[in-house]
Amino acid sequence: MMSEALTENNVSQPIIALRNIDKLYKMGNQEFYALTDFNLDIQENDYLAITGQSGSGKSTLMNLLGCLDYPTNGSYKLKCKDVAHLDESALAGIRNLEIGFIFQSFNLLPRASALQNVMQPLIYRGMPIKERKIKAERALTRVGLKDRIDHLPNQLSGGQRQRVAIARALVTEPTILLADEPTGNLDSATTMEIMALFDELHNDGQTLIIVTHEQEIADRCQRVIRLTDGKLVADSMKPDIETNYNQKKEQKEGEHV
Repeated sequence: MMSEALTENNVSQPIIALRNIDKLYKMGNQEFYALTDFNLDIQENDYLAITGQSGSGKSTLMNLLGCLDYPTNGSYKLKCKDVAHLDESALAGIRNLEIGFIFQSFNLLPRASALQNVMQPLIYRGMPIKERKIKAERALTRVGLKDRIDHLPNQLSGGQRQRVAIARALVTEPTILLADEPTGNLDSATTMEIMALFDELHNDGQTLIIVTHEQEIADRCQRVIRLTDGKLVADSMKPDIETNYNQKKEQKEGEHV
């Protein structure tokens, strides 16, 4: 079930809409634009890879999508609500309710068990501990770690630690999973296991956004965008997916005539 924290979503509208986004950084007397007049729509259940060379703007875009930073100019609508200029408290609430983060370095608490790590985001919701535990156990079971819930991170393999991180992202039932180089610290076999898990999550209806520089990871996604010098220079979708998407879009538009 997807989060309903932002309730004004219309099924024919993109889940994310970026319009005329600029991001300006200042370093002493120097100024440079990490993103320039950037526009992007992301639909519900998209399986999207964000690609580009170092310095292309991938990390800046990820931070904006994750409500970790503000655009200098432009509009960012998440489920039809403009979040571009909300205060930090409001953005923190949106991050907790709407976005599940997965990082290359896992970012697990070293002295906490897998279960305790996955329970962590639910603490900020004021959820009773019994309910937190039930949800965390369910999320760990979903990623295949039912028998590892009491293990500390240093007792787990790299792939298992990333699965804990994915469970932590899933436990809040977010609108979006946002993964930053999620397989960067994994060997090739474990990488394919994690990508297979992402495939399953997408098939279950989850919207996934993966920032990657690895072509084989991008190839697993159903839509790939490429950035160069802060601009969107390519946006491609697998042909069969594009056909299905257009059919669904026409059907939804027909339902709202």
